[in-house]
Amino acid sequence: AMLDPDRGLSLTIARVVQRLQGSSLHSQLERQARVSLHKPEIKLESLKEDIKDFLKTSGWEKKLQNAVYSELNVFPMPCHPAAPPEHIKEPLAYMRKAQGSWEKRILKSLNSMCTELNIPLAQKRPVNEQKELLNKWNEMGTDEPDLSLFRPVYAPKDFLEVLMNLRNPNYENGEQPSFKNHLGLIQVPLKVKDIPELKEDFSELGLNIGQLGIDDSAQVPPEFFENEHVHVGQKVLAEQDSAAAQQYVRQGCPTALRADLWALILNISNQPEDILYYEQLKSNVIQHDLLVDSLIYKDVKLTASNDDYYFVFEDYLYQVLLCFSRDTSVLEHFTYSSATPPKSYIQGKLGMEEYAVFYPPNVNYNSFILSVAPLCFLYHEPSKLYQIFREMYVRFFFRLHSISSHPSGIVSLCLLFETLLQTHLPQLFYHLREIGAQPLRISFKWMVRAFSGYLATDQLLLLWDRILGYNSLEILAVLAAAVFAFRAVNLMEVTSLAAAEAVLADLSTLKVMPLLQIFLFATVT
Repeated sequence: AMLDPDRGLSLTIARVVQRLQGSSLHSQLERQARVSLHKPEIKLESLKEDIKDFLKTSGWEKKLQNAVYSELNVFPMPCHPAAPPEHIKEPLAYMRKAQGSWEKRILKSLNSMCTELNIPLAQKRPVNEQKELLNKWNEMGTDEPDLSLFRPVYAPKDFLEVLMNLRNPNYENGEQPSFKNHLGLIQVPLKVKDIPELKEDFSELGLNIGQLGIDDSAQVPPEFFENEHVHVGQKVLAEQDSAAAQQYVRQGCPTALRADLWALILNISNQPEDILYYEQLKSNVIQHDLLVDSLIYKDVKLTASNDDYYFVFEDYLYQVLLCFSRDTSVLEHFTYSSATPPKSYIQGKLGMEEYAVFYPPNVNYNSFILSVAPLCFLYHEPSKLYQIFREMYVRFFFRLHSISSHPSGIVSLCLLFETLLQTHLPQLFYHLREIGAQPLRISFKWMVRAFSGYLATDQLLLLWDRILGYNSLEILAVLAAAVFAFRAVNLMEVTSLAAAEAVLADLSTLKVMPLLQIFLFATVT
């Protein structure tokens, strides 16, 4: 049920106020206001206005604006006050049901692993183990435990199978009129954008606009654009305005400014209390041993040590992911995610809430690792790296691992990808379908990992600039379609799925921005 705009606005304001009230920013603002009372420029007769002016000139108003902007970016627009909470999570009942049964399947797999290996989901570490872990916290990669018995909980192709079997029960065997022409693997009728709508949404990527990541634009000489863009970027940072930073990165981030601009957009300032929070998570890792620790370990070993770019960050990856698996503040995002966190108890403490351990609902750490690794190029301080990853997860990446109808959710991205190909490259689409090489079978893993591990790092960061800039993951589906368009001539020759996969096996030489521009702005629609 939609609200009238005024009612919606007042609900949004009420919710943002409520969310900020308990925050450290709130107590800092109160403290600053009290301090200001002793300043000579604050007069009793104009107290309210004077304090407001003081907060403005001392930069606190900007901090408050950024916090509000951050809330608006993360949380969905309010539903009708009468809407039940599960509607905020996911409006479509069949999607909620599918997500529920997928979670049960994962939990069952975890539990059966516990039973098989005779280890609990969570237990306290003996003191000598705690000491040992603390001593080698910064070089966990040197450990070589035997993890041969642990197996990944699921692979991307298992998840794709689940998405392929989704059906809207209101339509018996595909009789929805507008949708029956869709010949892809995803068979649910969600509304996705066409190229004219995408052009409008991504207008800053147009052919006549300066871009970082395009070397030979006819309109603007790249070095001229770059110098000017760096200059503007420094101004945006000086202003400390999240909304301006978000607009700015749509044209790409200069390498030297990227870490600070992303932190500004995500409203991460690494305050003393944030560092303390990270230290608390770390001590939780040291005290308690979770089953997922072994899964994280195994996945980091498999992923990072086989990747020329990422293996140097192996120790960072352990630190961030082990802490992430303990972080209950991540649970907040489940109010607007279709997922529900599974809960287990430390051995022997069943039902005692203080011994509850929430399991991150996505136990495919391989994708997590690939979403942390690129951030290691930008942030070298563990608590800051951790906060940036956590914020990227609760804003974006969780949508790639849960079943929902959200436009940035993985189901919509798959459907958008297939629709773009079927509409704009019909010959290629039909050819691949005929030979049993459905395009989504190849592109799914790229999208689910936000292209990390597939593109060269500089190109990946240019792509992620745009995810942050547009507050949307739709660009992943557009890029996946653009890659097929770019390799279309070779793909028309192949006669099997294996051959098609071979043509698309190596994306490390691709240049993201030209591909996106050509696909969006030079495709005849």
